[in-house]
Order: sequence, then C-alpha cells, then structure tokens
Amino acid sequence: MSNRSGSNNLVVPQATAALQQMKFEIAQELGVPIPQDGYYGNYTSRDTGSIGGYMTKRLVQMAQQSLSGGSR
Repeated sequence: MSNRSGSNNLVVPQATAALQQMKFEIAQELGVPIPQDGYYGNYTSRDTGSIGGYMTKRLVQMAQQSLSGGSR
C-alpha cells in the first residue's frame, strides 16, 4: 500500500523548474500551446496526455543513459 495523499509529490522539489521547462519544450515540439493561466480544461486528453507521455519517455531515456554511464 502507498502512503500517497493522491497528489503528485516530487521527490526532489528543486526539480520543479526543470520539469516545467521540459514540459514547455515538449509541448512546443508537439505543437501544443501551453495555457498562460495554467488551465488545461480547453485541451483534449490526447494533447495533454501526449505531453506527459513524451515527458515520461524522455525521463526514462535520461535515467537509462545515466545508469549506463552516459555514453549513448
């Protein structure tokens, strides 16, 4: 069982800025505009899900490179 309260808590809170930057970069690559007010209610699940999916994919790739010695 998990002790989570239902929200996404970062293990390293200082990573917030880096994750936000990654989100903006990926959204730009995918052609999905990020709302200035932070409200995603007007976006499709496909658009927002693709941003999160690509973020996860990139984070996994970064972890794999780190574990393999970064020689990829």
